[in-house]
Amino acid sequence: MGSQRSTSLSKKTGNKLRRQSLYVRQKQEREKEKREARFRRKKEEDREPELRRARVERNKPATIDRKRVWDDVDDDGLGASVDMEQLLKKRRLQQEEAEEKLAAEAERGDDSEKDDEEDSMLGSDDEEESDEEGAAKARAKQVIRDDSLAPSTTSTNLDLTPESLVAKFPSLFSDDGPAEPQVLITTTLNSTLHDQARLLCTLFPHSTYIPRSAHKYGHKYSVREICKFAGNRGFSSVMILREDQKKPIGLDIVHLPSGPTFHFSISNWVEGKKLPGHGNPTNHYPELLLNNFRTPLGVLTARLFQSLWPKTPELQGRQVVTLHNQRDYIFLRRHRYIFRDKRPTEKSVVGADGKELKGVEDIRAGLQELGPRATLKIRRIDKGIGRAGSEGDDAVQWEWKAKMEKKRTRFNL
Repeated sequence: MGSQRSTSLSKKTGNKLRRQSLYVRQKQEREKEKREARFRRKKEEDREPELRRARVERNKPATIDRKRVWDDVDDDGLGASVDMEQLLKKRRLQQEEAEEKLAAEAERGDDSEKDDEEDSMLGSDDEEESDEEGAAKARAKQVIRDDSLAPSTTSTNLDLTPESLVAKFPSLFSDDGPAEPQVLITTTLNSTLHDQARLLCTLFPHSTYIPRSAHKYGHKYSVREICKFAGNRGFSSVMILREDQKKPIGLDIVHLPSGPTFHFSISNWVEGKKLPGHGNPTNHYPELLLNNFRTPLGVLTARLFQSLWPKTPELQGRQVVTLHNQRDYIFLRRHRYIFRDKRPTEKSVVGADGKELKGVEDIRAGLQELGPRATLKIRRIDKGIGRAGSEGDDAVQWEWKAKMEKKRTRFNL
């Protein structure tokens, strides 16, 4: 019926007003057909929820993130683009297969020795039972943590850190670090970014800003001298804010006492006071969210950011600092959240599987951005304090090159 109306309305006519009315009627008929199909589909999906899940799965957009490719190598170096979770799972399965083969060979060897005494056979049964108990305990230890009510699909699991990174950067992955990190913030020589540096002091708790000067009667301290000064006074990290045309363009982070040094470029810097509807930050320790750092280089970068904030947040402040990695760009945001009652026009909170969470049907969370906001991109990692303070063939642990972005579906973090 609808197709007959569409064909009748599609006839051409020489009258302009007639053509306009035909076009309006044709558009109304198309919208009516879409609306009827939408309501008909809703009734069918209410009867069979599996139809809706299949439709949602079928209509997922084909984004670059979904087309991401990984290197098919068994390597956990900084230059490898491998998913650490899948790599460690693959290694664990290979190890279990090897252990099963060894156990099978041992059983065949036991079967060949038929002339053993009965007591020794009973003892072997006890040993097999003890081995089964040990394997059960090992599987229990592999369970790191229980799933939450609303598990995140992008959060970074730092428990997947490979042993090679721990051996290469022992000071960064040490558990003996300070519970409240001290950060020294400075700038390049004769910089004009004093307000931006003081703004960073509000972002990092227990941070101190010391301006650098290149006065003709003053001493021009190098980065290594500043790091030695900071290390003797209990600082755990040093930040150098770089500028160009009175705008921040880069951030160098040195982990004390002996490195490594991370070099980031900065783009899209926006101060909090320029954000519409912004709030004012407080002195509470914020919560830290590290999202989508999946490769060895990403885990190393996430560990660096984790070492800049206190390990125990003050939840009464309701502040959250988010570092979200997407296509090798790290988006820095700071928000304050509040729990409120759900409005009648709002939908309930759903989990990662698309289902409503039980117990929070009438609760929603509101966000207010505090600033500053910026976009970071990692450019180089030095083994020691800067390029001049790094020695050996592995002085530069990783460096960005233009050819790395030749393939748009391969990412480093």
